[in-house]
Amino acid sequence: MRQPSSARLQRLELLRRLTARDHLLLAWLAEHYVLTTDQITAAFFPARRAALLRLAKLHHMQAVSRFVDATTGSQQYLYTLGPLGAMIHKTQYNDPADPGARAPRTSIERTENIIGSRLLDHLLGTNQLFIDLHAYARTDGTARLARWWSEQHTTAVFARAGIRPDGHGVWTAGGREVGFFLEHDRGTEKLGTVLRKLRAYEQLAAYGPRYPVLLRVPGRRREQHLLQALAGVRLAMPVATGIHDEHPAGPAWTLTDQPALRRWLHELPSDHGPDNPATNPHRFLSTAAEQ
Repeated sequence: MRQPSSARLQRLELLRRLTARDHLLLAWLAEHYVLTTDQITAAFFPARRAALLRLAKLHHMQAVSRFVDATTGSQQYLYTLGPLGAMIHKTQYNDPADPGARAPRTSIERTENIIGSRLLDHLLGTNQLFIDLHAYARTDGTARLARWWSEQHTTAVFARAGIRPDGHGVWTAGGREVGFFLEHDRGTEKLGTVLRKLRAYEQLAAYGPRYPVLLRVPGRRREQHLLQALAGVRLAMPVATGIHDEHPAGPAWTLTDQPALRRWLHELPSDHGPDNPATNPHRFLSTAAEQ
């Protein structure tokens, strides 16, 4: 009988040392590309030191790769999948800017695609909203981020409608479930470009989920310009504006048809859509423990 090689035995030993928390982190890095030290700390650990110690072990095990953040000047590490993590997640997303890119030959090549991407800062900003929600749920036993999908995951699932949100989630809090699509706006696009994106969401609302579209912008002036542009416009789904610096779980959202009131995320109107496998095959199920 052929004996397993020493390299295989070593990999098996490393796999046995991974915790459930490690596996969830690796799954996030497979789908969402990159997370900062601060983001990982907020989502999983009681203190930064505990996060750094565990991340150092995961880096030594080659479960994660790391590099210094050159986007914000914080000099903290950014983390991506390492060789062991890529072995576990063979169908990970490979290139933030090109969903059809060929699979990289190594995890190092994948990391280089992420480091060199013009979308790196955008990815970190998008991921921050979901990390904030996950961290909030750690302090509130009634809250949960029940679904977190990346842009490429969401785009593939809802290809029929042609939406391209920066992320999609389902947030449960206050006894309510609120699905949402995120448009993480950095103020670099013309308002007309942002508004044209809503047409595809209207098409989806005709037969699928009618989730609020969250237009999250850098500042109050940009928000006011969006609210003015959408004043009186009838839409098939809710649209809400918010500011990057405000906590997404809290009273940070203004519905475009009710601009005088700011709402908590769980207070936004939301509809999972018709229970029809033909037109709404990915309808969220309340009993599903999704990530």
